[in-house]
Amino acid sequence: MSRIGKLPINIPENVDVNYTNSEMTVKGKFGILKMEIPNVINITQNEGEIRIGLNEERKDTKALHGLYRTLINNMILGVSKQFDLTLILKGVGYRAVVQGKELVLSLGYSHPVNIEIPKEISVEVVQNTTINLKSCDKELLGLFAANIRTWRQPEPYKGKGILYKGEQIIRKAGKSGK
Repeated sequence: MSRIGKLPINIPENVDVNYTNSEMTVKGKFGILKMEIPNVINITQNEGEIRIGLNEERKDTKALHGLYRTLINNMILGVSKQFDLTLILKGVGYRAVVQGKELVLSLGYSHPVNIEIPKEISVEVVQNTTINLKSCDKELLGLFAANIRTWRQPEPYKGKGILYKGEQIIRKAGKSGK
């Protein structure tokens, strides 16, 4: 039995959780999230908590036990508190602006980079170089942040690029002269 999978999930008062026909629906202050759950996962809901179990103990189903417990927990945390990520633009002339439903990045290319913002994510730009992302869906938030980051990955020689907040870049020495 999974150590993470056997932990109970606490449900806050302002969150409504429904499980019918292998579909989990979580409603809260910040949105509604839905997820399909395989039939090998058994979910029991008591007053204020959810427990995840397995219908049959096989190697492949044991791997799903902790995974789905964490996914359901992230859904509940997301609709009650929201997840946030911060990206920092490091480099001369790097800047970001939100124009309507697009994020416009100037990253040293000959053209600006336009990225469409999903409707579930709110984007705020602070001081042109800091991008704050908020969403109730942790998976979509991480995917969108990774998509932004692919336009200028941090490089080890000058440390320029798009970084996550708190990320440390291991710097390399440049060429040594003779």
